[in-house]
Amino acid sequence: MMRDLPSSVQAKPRLGASTGWIGLLFIAPFLLCYLTLLVWPLLNGFWLSFHAIDLLSNMGRWVGVTNFIDLLQDEMFVRSAFNSVLFAALCTPVMVITGLALALALNRPGRTTAILRGIFFGAGVLSVTIVTLIWRLVLLPERGLLANAMHGMGMAAVAPLNHEWLALPAVALATVWWGIGMPMMLFLASLQQIPHDVYEAAALDNTSRWRSFRHITLPAIRHGVVLVAVTQMIAQLQVFGQVQLLTQGGPNNSTRSLVMFVYEAMFEQWQLGYAAAGAQALFLLMLAGMSLQGWLERRAGKAQA
Repeated sequence: MMRDLPSSVQAKPRLGASTGWIGLLFIAPFLLCYLTLLVWPLLNGFWLSFHAIDLLSNMGRWVGVTNFIDLLQDEMFVRSAFNSVLFAALCTPVMVITGLALALALNRPGRTTAILRGIFFGAGVLSVTIVTLIWRLVLLPERGLLANAMHGMGMAAVAPLNHEWLALPAVALATVWWGIGMPMMLFLASLQQIPHDVYEAAALDNTSRWRSFRHITLPAIRHGVVLVAVTQMIAQLQVFGQVQLLTQGGPNNSTRSLVMFVYEAMFEQWQLGYAAAGAQALFLLMLAGMSLQGWLERRAGKAQA
């Protein structure tokens, strides 16, 4: 006859169902905030984009895809969409390349590097109002820092914010100066995860710095590069504050962004449905950009494999 098992073994609790409900309780606050602050506004905005709504009378009617058709025929929308894509194309590569270069230069111990990290990251904590005030003082025609520097070199002063072809690059430059700290810190976090033994082994094989960077560093931080590129692309497609305060969309609508277009349609023209349609177009544009970058990442991963 078999000996009875200890009571601690016999009374083995069944935790499957209970732990599942407990886990749901832990994530319930986040899930509730996520649904309330993100999913519901997104679905509500999608529903509003199919309506023509008068905010003053709070009356609306179903118009189907008319708002989207009107958007495609609206020259201001097309120009705003082009400006937003161009702005993201100007800022995102510079953010990635410059942030990575700064991270590589400052990825070493020491008080000096710590101070430099703080300086580069410090600009990111400034508000957009302060940043634009600084750059307006730099770019003022005839009296700004840039104009004085050009006068000192015997050159005619240029006012970038008043020039149709220079205004958007000038706003992009101010944005890069303002936001370069976060990409740098993300790249620093990725670089510090690479074991030093790998570089020591490469040094023993007399591997050049370029080959080490290309075959060790870049593959190791590939996901960090994609993260920075995606987050910066999303952020720059939503540019608003810098443009509003520096150029107000001018000159000749050369810096008007999609967010500014949506803002004006909503709060100046009082066209809620039309503004919601513009916001959905911006969402689709960001989704297309993320899909493209995801496809490029998978393609690069297959090429390396």
